[in-house]
Amino acid sequence: MSYFQQKLNTQPTSAFELLSRLFDLTGLVYLHDQGAPVIAFLPKEFLIFQQSKLQQFQQIQFNQYQLKSEALSLIEFSKFRHSTTSNSANNFKGGYIGFFSYDYSADQFTTIDSHPQPSFFLGQYSSFLKHENGVWQFYSDEDHAESIYQQISTLVNTSNILETIALNEKCQPRWSKQQYFTAFDQVQEYIKAGDCYQINLTQEFTANVQGSLLSSAHDLWELTQAPYAGYLKINDFELLSCSPELFIEFKDNREIKTRPIKGTMPRFDDPQQDQISKDKLSHSEKDQAENVMIVDLLRNDLSVYAETGSVETTKLFEIESFNQVHHMVSEIMATLKAEINPMQMLLSALPGGSITGAPKIRAMQIIEELEGAPRGAYCGSLGYFNFDGTGCWNILIRSIQKYQDQLSMWAGGGITIASNAEAEYQECFDKISAMLDLLNTWQTSEQ
Repeated sequence: MSYFQQKLNTQPTSAFELLSRLFDLTGLVYLHDQGAPVIAFLPKEFLIFQQSKLQQFQQIQFNQYQLKSEALSLIEFSKFRHSTTSNSANNFKGGYIGFFSYDYSADQFTTIDSHPQPSFFLGQYSSFLKHENGVWQFYSDEDHAESIYQQISTLVNTSNILETIALNEKCQPRWSKQQYFTAFDQVQEYIKAGDCYQINLTQEFTANVQGSLLSSAHDLWELTQAPYAGYLKINDFELLSCSPELFIEFKDNREIKTRPIKGTMPRFDDPQQDQISKDKLSHSEKDQAENVMIVDLLRNDLSVYAETGSVETTKLFEIESFNQVHHMVSEIMATLKAEINPMQMLLSALPGGSITGAPKIRAMQIIEELEGAPRGAYCGSLGYFNFDGTGCWNILIRSIQKYQDQLSMWAGGGITIASNAEAEYQECFDKISAMLDLLNTWQTSEQ
């Protein structure tokens, strides 16, 4: 496949500024992609699933789309051309970008109430910007690539003032502390009864808002420095990822990798205190037990479509440090069977075991019973597939979703028999308090 390639001549150089100027383009999406940023827009076609309705749209001219009479399934829509060449730089080079909500993913296995916002979106992208060697490069393999380049160049050199996000009220938890404790106690009863070993219990933080969620993106990305940051806008739905967690990376030669996070301790400004926190996590038998449960669950998920004997735990209980927290991370590698469509593998493994619990289906049923509201995109996945089947998908934790005038953010953690209610409650805030504090600075003064 040959791409038209041209350096983007523009004043703004940050992803945030470019996104702001391209804000009105259909299917606007940004992926930090572990330091290889990409901004994509104007998919040739896209699938969207919302309120149990699947629709497919096709581009008819620049930023104009029409509904197709019949929508393809996800597997039919995502056609891969297996490449025999090896590309060590596994980043986006044309293909499919989108997200899958927790609700959609869990509903494959058990009955789940869905959020009214989109449950998944997947677009076929052939025009995009990539940040390479300090500049943004435009790529397109479309027939009118040069014309698209000119129109994109005009947009990025035209100032576009976003409506700044304004919270009409403080973003705060939907649950009281006592309500969290009640749910925690119910999880413990299910564990004692033998229903489950671990449940990822999470709580929602909500606010009524005006303006664009994108307007907060630069500050939130600067705060979190997340390797799997991203942004997606579809009509009146915006999704902002500050995620530190990889779900599945599809590498060359059908190699797949997952890196589940289980185990968290807060960061401290004082280096000595910070080291103590890190060491405490490293030696925590509870967190190691919790982590290994999820490693076993994910090994099982990967083995369904992996070559026999290829599933291997390559790293166990590594400590990774992010801006607000230390995390315990493990790594599992496997080789995908030759006949398997990578999309099929992704869909079967979603939602990720690190954000459900074990055993997985019973865990999702308990989550549905106890949490009291659909998670929406939270704990789903945002990412991409190249046309050759390589790609990268995150876990949507530390993520904010805005649908119409409702903003939602979630936090939680894995509950085991060894968990302490007070410590687990505090962990929710350790994970998102800095993001929450920043969001609340955009609260309007009128009460």
